[in-house]
Amino acid sequence: MKKALITGITGQDGSYLAELLLAQGYEVHGLIRRASTFNTRRIDHIYHDPHNNGEKVRLNLHYGDVAQSEALLDVIYNVQPDEVYNLAAQSHVRVSFDMPEYTGDITGLGTIRILEAIKKSGIKTRFYQASSSELYGSSTPPQNEDTPFKPQSPYAAAKLYSYWITRQYRDGYGIFATNGILFNHESPRRGETFVTRKITRALSNIKAGTQKLLYLGNLDAKRDWGYAPDYVAAMWKLLQHDSSGDYVIGTGEAHSVREFLDEAFGYVNLDWKEFVQIDPRYFRPNEVDYLLADPSKAIREIGWTPRVTFKDLVRIMVDADLELVGLESPGEGKKLLEKHHGKWHRWESQVISMDR
Repeated sequence: MKKALITGITGQDGSYLAELLLAQGYEVHGLIRRASTFNTRRIDHIYHDPHNNGEKVRLNLHYGDVAQSEALLDVIYNVQPDEVYNLAAQSHVRVSFDMPEYTGDITGLGTIRILEAIKKSGIKTRFYQASSSELYGSSTPPQNEDTPFKPQSPYAAAKLYSYWITRQYRDGYGIFATNGILFNHESPRRGETFVTRKITRALSNIKAGTQKLLYLGNLDAKRDWGYAPDYVAAMWKLLQHDSSGDYVIGTGEAHSVREFLDEAFGYVNLDWKEFVQIDPRYFRPNEVDYLLADPSKAIREIGWTPRVTFKDLVRIMVDADLELVGLESPGEGKKLLEKHHGKWHRWESQVISMDR
């Protein structure tokens, strides 16, 4: 039985990845931070307390933090994982301008702490680093593996450090270390401070009569938006490949925030212009106008293609948030989940305000 360690397991991507790996028969280990309140709601449905029955538990949680080198070394040495997925980060771009030092420590230096732990432990493992399309910043789209990086935020700069240090440990120490340069990917588990979820959450509250207005920033920013479960499948495929490398993962199709509003509000027959107001506080000091993936290398080398389209993604998210406030949804999102997941999971709409 293969063993995998996931940092950031309580986040959107970590929870979907844990499900995927368990379905593949893995023993999964997750790193979680000690807190005074529970922060595991995204994975509660797949975690079973080993003290409740005699069954062998394949999801194991370990207290630790990517800011603590000693704890990382202990976990990696004791678990001896076949695969390590580093998804931990301060991952909100706008917040990184307010907390640049913390973002650099967790999103940047956290990666080298894991790689050093792998090197010092002497284990043979495959390492996945969650890189980001924000690396490209102001570069002209479409962006692929050869496009120059021009980061426009503390978050992107920290991710750039992680990208290059991953390559350094691959080339210098022979570690199987892969960068997945993932473009934006969303789901009903997306944190509520991210623009897509902010929109679908506000829309459901407006329909329920508990919110009147939605405040947003740059409506003209274009992003390549995909569905998070598709992207964690790419992560897994990358670590099954014969060799490590750097790969862009995206849909190859970009849409503006304005288009997302059109799709979301139009789906429930509302005009977003009646409810949306622009607030300068939500503009970034350095804007990134246009991110568009060229995923041809990943399609060619690992056989990955996205399944869920932009319109389908929006409907899945709107349906989930309507259910969360107790409203009946149009139902197209449910049908899509049945198609891609086999059934409608109630936990898809059990989403909380927690980023990582």
